[in-house]
Amino acid sequence: MSSNTSFKRWHFIHTWSSLICTVFLLLLCLTGLPLIFNHELDDLLGNHIAAPEMAPGTPPAALDKLAEQARTHRPGEVIQYMIWERGEEETATLVMAPRPDTHPDSTQSLVSDTRSGAVLGQPPSRGLVFILLKLHTDMFAGLPGKLFLGFMGLLFVVSIVSGAVVYGPLMRKLDFGAIRRRKGRRLRWLDIHNLLGAATLVWVMVVGLTGVVCTLADVLLTAWRNDQLAEMVAPYKNLPPPSHLASLDVSVASARAATPGMVPSFIAFPGTNFSSGHHYAIFMRGDTALTSNLLRPVLVDAESGQLTESRELPWYVTAVLVAKPLHFGDYAGMPLKLMWAALDLATLAVLGSGVYLWFARRGQSRRRLEMLHAKAAPPLAVK
Repeated sequence: MSSNTSFKRWHFIHTWSSLICTVFLLLLCLTGLPLIFNHELDDLLGNHIAAPEMAPGTPPAALDKLAEQARTHRPGEVIQYMIWERGEEETATLVMAPRPDTHPDSTQSLVSDTRSGAVLGQPPSRGLVFILLKLHTDMFAGLPGKLFLGFMGLLFVVSIVSGAVVYGPLMRKLDFGAIRRRKGRRLRWLDIHNLLGAATLVWVMVVGLTGVVCTLADVLLTAWRNDQLAEMVAPYKNLPPPSHLASLDVSVASARAATPGMVPSFIAFPGTNFSSGHHYAIFMRGDTALTSNLLRPVLVDAESGQLTESRELPWYVTAVLVAKPLHFGDYAGMPLKLMWAALDLATLAVLGSGVYLWFARRGQSRRRLEMLHAKAAPPLAVK
């Protein structure tokens, strides 16, 4: 195969893989930009509920008290999850629902003070951040929407690889990053498109691949529940549901004893997607910046509060846990978020210039064809 034929094939792959996914990539970039600053956006909109000032060293309230206050605040509902956000030790989020298996879109969160146990407030369940997140993750289409966006992400990765292959031969006659300002608008935008594409190559590969992994989260978690979790709870399969729930404080103490050096990240209550009908699933995380996104589930008998079993999560679930914060730049505070935002804007420019170049090329080809037809047409007879 000649190098010219190979170049044309790679150029064809780059053009059409890019065009097919561009509209959806524009949506993802536009919604992803504010989501990089989701915590700051919640603060700006007044949706963030902060804990009141208390004397330093105020001891934490019993977890059972937090659960009791939440149930009193929303009578007739059950707690699905109790969650502790990194860096916000003074508050905990309790997810309330009519039933343990209620879909996440139909739940309501409460924010409680971990020192007094009191419910501080109820954040809006359908705010701007929620809408942006739904558009970014599944376009309000559930699992089919996630898988579709995952396929668009794969096409994006193909367009990145093919673009890199095409870029090499194009730049052999030019210095790296050269922009031909006097060669017309289309060539100028082609050079800008190539330069920004090369500059953001590593970042878009990272964000594209982690985005694809995130779209598979539901599928991978289902595989974990059907495989590893099912093995761990197999002895409880034919037992009746617990007649009462054990103390949360006793249960968490059992989990801490089984995982020294780790702290609770969230508790999945019996009957939820991350647990079984007979267990608290207490997900422990590392207490350092590098290990805070790595979780280890500890199953505790929901009736006795005693340890049942604990296993390392399989590699594919760990991949999801690592991919999500990396996808949104949520690893190293504001400097990394600002870097992610700048690269997101550069990617928007790459996508927009790519669309412009395709239309400009089509227009140029059409004008050439019209000129050829005009030259080939017979001259009008003169009488």
